[in-house]
Amino acid sequence: MFLSLKHTELNAYKASRTFVNACYHLTNRLPSEEKFAMASQIRRAALSVHLNISEGSSRKSIAERKRFFEIARGSCIEVDAALDIAADLGYLEQMDLSKIETSIVNCFKLLTGLIHSQK
Repeated sequence: MFLSLKHTELNAYKASRTFVNACYHLTNRLPSEEKFAMASQIRRAALSVHLNISEGSSRKSIAERKRFFEIARGSCIEVDAALDIAADLGYLEQMDLSKIETSIVNCFKLLTGLIHSQK
């Protein structure tokens, strides 16, 4: 926000920002009893995607950068798994899930590309 750094130009960074916002909006649709459980976990994992891309970009070694990007991708998978459970429990409608599908798939693909580019 205040620092003008190169990582903000990465497509994965931009996509993860959109993804985090989508997850926050989606979790508002979960039942109130899930506020401190599932909603919180989805939000933390989504934010982790964005933050790990940012932190990883600041690392000097390729191995460190790659590791942070792998953690970000793992958090993306974590959100996907949590949404599976939310759908199983009937907390979200297909329309809600369709909206976030594009965002999560895009983030995952961009992160995979970013990981593979670290050589």
